[in-house]
Amino acid sequence: MFTKLAIKNIRRSIKDYAIYFFTLVLGVAIFYVFNSLESQSVMLDVTERVKDMLKLMNVILGVVSVFVSVILGALIIYASRFLIKRRSKEFGLYMTLGMGKRKISRLLLIETFLIGVLSLVAGLALGIIASQFTSVLVANMFDADLTNFQFVFSGAACLKTLIYFGVIYLAVMIFNVIIIGRQKLINLLSSNRRNEKVALKNPWVCTVVFIIASVMLGYSYYLVTAGLNTLIENADIQILLVPIAIGVTATFLLFWSLSGLLLRIVMSFKKVYYSKLNSFILRQFGSKINTTVVSMSLICLMLFTTICILGSALSINHTMHETAEKLMPVDIQVIGIGENPVSIPEVYQRENVNLSDWLEDITTYETYRLDSVILGDVIGSVSGVNEGAGDVTVMGSYDVSERFIHQSDYNRAAKVFGHPEVNLADGEYAMIADFKPVLELRNQAMKDGKKITVAGKTLSPNSDQCIVGGIELQVSTLNEGIIIVPDSINLAAEAESRREVLLANYKTDVDPEAAERILYGVNNRFYSDDEPDEESAVYNYNGSNRGIYYFDVESRQDLIDNNVGTSALVTFVGLYLGIIFLISSAAVLALKELSESSDNRAKYTVLRKIGASEKMLNRALFWQIFIFFLFPLLIAILHAVFGLQFCDVVLISLGGIDITSALPAVAIILGAIYGGYFLITYLCSKNIIRDQRN
Repeated sequence: MFTKLAIKNIRRSIKDYAIYFFTLVLGVAIFYVFNSLESQSVMLDVTERVKDMLKLMNVILGVVSVFVSVILGALIIYASRFLIKRRSKEFGLYMTLGMGKRKISRLLLIETFLIGVLSLVAGLALGIIASQFTSVLVANMFDADLTNFQFVFSGAACLKTLIYFGVIYLAVMIFNVIIIGRQKLINLLSSNRRNEKVALKNPWVCTVVFIIASVMLGYSYYLVTAGLNTLIENADIQILLVPIAIGVTATFLLFWSLSGLLLRIVMSFKKVYYSKLNSFILRQFGSKINTTVVSMSLICLMLFTTICILGSALSINHTMHETAEKLMPVDIQVIGIGENPVSIPEVYQRENVNLSDWLEDITTYETYRLDSVILGDVIGSVSGVNEGAGDVTVMGSYDVSERFIHQSDYNRAAKVFGHPEVNLADGEYAMIADFKPVLELRNQAMKDGKKITVAGKTLSPNSDQCIVGGIELQVSTLNEGIIIVPDSINLAAEAESRREVLLANYKTDVDPEAAERILYGVNNRFYSDDEPDEESAVYNYNGSNRGIYYFDVESRQDLIDNNVGTSALVTFVGLYLGIIFLISSAAVLALKELSESSDNRAKYTVLRKIGASEKMLNRALFWQIFIFFLFPLLIAILHAVFGLQFCDVVLISLGGIDITSALPAVAIILGAIYGGYFLITYLCSKNIIRDQRN
């Protein structure tokens, strides 16, 4: 009996359950997708390093899933409160007819269970389908072979989803029983008659608060953009909490002031205010904003966080993939740094390894770091910093020693990386860099004709800008600058340290893995615990000669794997959290609007009686819901304009991250989920306001 009644109630109240069901299905699907990555990646033909990256990513996503389940649990409980409120009169009638609270709770338990089962089935089905596309995404990110691609079902992710959501549904059932147990018959029967009163706030107070909020927001925006360097220079990283606190407070004050100010402003335009049902629309909107200031502020901040998380995560993935290939044109790079002029081929020769047996297209060059010339000497006057003062910005210190390279060495490296060669006259220098903050300062210094003194000789720039790029394998644009000087200048005489770089490709008939074992094997012996013997002491980095020579081997494939692994980790965690925050924000807005529509059915009935057509009512409802959804989103987008600039500065350590490249994808995700909730809310609200006529 109870099961039949529960099924009948679900069918009859399907319009009430639409948002609830949609949220559950999305939550289950997303939870399954992000927890099935490990199973999806099993069939990918990837390197061992990539497999380790995937394992780490799955562990982190597992930890994030706990946090996500808490958010979804709170959201589902919040949605359950709406459903109980929506059906208060129905439950009151049950009690009037003699059904006890225990039986009502039992009925509600069955309904919740059935909805949960349907949501799990639909969500898992959607998640299983979506996870196949995720496999393709992971494969593309890691350049994996998809020739053996096959449909994969993750039993572990399915079991994990069932357990997590089983616990959530159990909590929801208990919560519903408690709520029903506390309800009184009179409250259930009269719940839809309690309407909120629209209280107009003092317009002068609202104006003053609005100005204060605007000034606070402006100051907060300044701190995280133009004033960020000053903020960091004068305090530790915790000072960044200041603009966050100011921004949160200002957001609340902004919503509080606008809730009273907007209605007053529009009311002053009589023709607009009294046109059609505009007065009704605006008063309804003003009423909701007036009574939901805190929740609207929180939703706005969640949307802002969502945009920043999604924008940062997707831009990292896009930029790192775009730059990785062009920044690594050869298979292997070997670097030796020290005071002694021991060449890299000599290091391998002493280990009985002939590089020409394994490598081809071998190019070597040397750079020198000079204590006599520091970054502040070259760009200090340009950036407003006292030369040599050692001031610190986001990018680092101005008192670091500059790196130099001879023209002939640079030209050999330039051929490998596809950079233009230089032909310096006596008394000239050139420069190559691609780390954006420093590059801009160096370009300005060269444009101003900044002279430098190297080994007692004064040099002038040969151009008004730097060559953009780097001459070492790197995963992002992190070259802060190398100064190119004529071969006639004796750099070795004043060098603090010498850096030799060897670039090469594997021979076509050589197994890359075998070559890497040989090359890395020599590198690993530099970090053994054995004391160096007298013969090898000149180039050994360990033991009593520590610091004499640093030796490192990096392969293009390892750098790409590390780069893509980091990119994938940031992307998936960012997508996971961003989408959950977006669902939570949109669902709360939708439920609030549906609750308002339920409370305001009588108002729409009155409008019908005084002659308003169904088309006018639907139009009024549409604009009321549209403004309600749009208002926090607009403020969130305004925050994000400056927040993404801050993210760009924070992510500068990864090189030139182009945040704008991710904005179309962020807009699509926002439109699909946020717009989907808006559409469902409008359609459900239309059904709710029609109930009074039936």
